[in-house]
Amino acid sequence: MQKLLNEVVDRYRPLTGYGKVANYIPELGKADPNLLGISVFDVNGNFYQSGDSNHLFTMQSISKPIVLLLALIDNGEERVFEKVGKEPTGDPFNSIVRLETFTEHKPLNPMINAGAISVSQLIKGDSPEEKVERILAFVRKITHNNSIKINEAVYKSEDITGHRNRSMAYFLKDFGNIEGNVDDTLKVYFKQCSIEVTTRDLAYIGALLARNGRDIITNEVVFPVRYSHIVKSYMATCGMYDGSGEFAINVGVPAKSGVGGGIMCTVLGKMGVGVFGPSLDRKGNSYAGLRMLETLSKNLELSIY
Repeated sequence: MQKLLNEVVDRYRPLTGYGKVANYIPELGKADPNLLGISVFDVNGNFYQSGDSNHLFTMQSISKPIVLLLALIDNGEERVFEKVGKEPTGDPFNSIVRLETFTEHKPLNPMINAGAISVSQLIKGDSPEEKVERILAFVRKITHNNSIKINEAVYKSEDITGHRNRSMAYFLKDFGNIEGNVDDTLKVYFKQCSIEVTTRDLAYIGALLARNGRDIITNEVVFPVRYSHIVKSYMATCGMYDGSGEFAINVGVPAKSGVGGGIMCTVLGKMGVGVFGPSLDRKGNSYAGLRMLETLSKNLELSIY
């Protein structure tokens, strides 16, 4: 495994020049496009890493399945599905068009921005700050990393430039999907996207999902099997933005990407994989990271299909 990880990093690092960093969020635009790293945690607790695997980056959309898990724990699935649907969109992650054309006037799934904003409001807490602290505590718990924190500079950058997300949130408010204060909900959403992790953290969460919520280190059941199935189903069908179908064919495992350059994968019953490469393709996925995962899947026969 270690040899394979070293090989894919060395092989695909030159391809980082083919993508672009997410400069529409100014702080993300400062990332070094040449960075590339990967980590693997198998379900037996073995850990492997290569490249820039210890480099901190913000979760961005990878926070969506994690916050969804916490929302399910807090509310149950009936309440969550009042706010979001269960279908892929085929549209870019920040598209607003389906909110108006879909007859139920709710986001089609929680892996797009509008859906994630709807889910963020469901986290229990009397204030945005309390909700954010609960999300942080949950991320620390499911990674065994108490040093995880929010990158405040990225949060401020997201808040200043998040005009489309703000438009979505007010649209959702108009149709009664968002029940509380819109700015409070957006604060939670922007903060969750700004949580800093490494590929090791993503790999551990992926392994936790691979074990259906049973922790590798403590053997504790952190969340129910049913919720693990829900989240992995969304990751498999909607997790890679409008590149989810292509990813299913080329890699074939549930995964979630973020425009910070991260990708979190879960290989059912086997392992979790975390990837980082901030140079993105036109759909918002790590350009070199995708190629690493394709090779890893082919060599280890990981596809669930």
